[in-house]
Amino acid sequence: MKKIIFTDKAPAPIGPYNQAVLTGNMLYTSGQIALHPETGELITSDIETETKQVMENMKAVLEAAGMGFDNVIKTTIFISDMNDFAKINGVYGAYFNEETAPARETVQVACLPKNVNVEISMIAAL
Repeated sequence: MKKIIFTDKAPAPIGPYNQAVLTGNMLYTSGQIALHPETGELITSDIETETKQVMENMKAVLEAAGMGFDNVIKTTIFISDMNDFAKINGVYGAYFNEETAPARETVQVACLPKNVNVEISMIAAL
């Protein structure tokens, strides 16, 4: 059985999907971009600030499911420019304990929703 996860502390979905779905002890999140949940404004002034907003949005979704970053077992990072990898990685890494960090792939893509520079999705388990 699946349970839809929603919080107003993260951006509302802008299409036919949910912020996350919990099935059994597994949580599958949709990708988060740097939309401010209260204003709907894109936060893209610089890649570090943009990545931090993405991670804060993801934190809110995880918390709505009763989880945190320690529960994350896999992440996918989509970026528009691989030259931003080190900066994105620096912000992303601050949310995880390096010894127990999740598996991950990072992929450069041609274009992301709303022309953002980074989108991150996660899989977590209780």
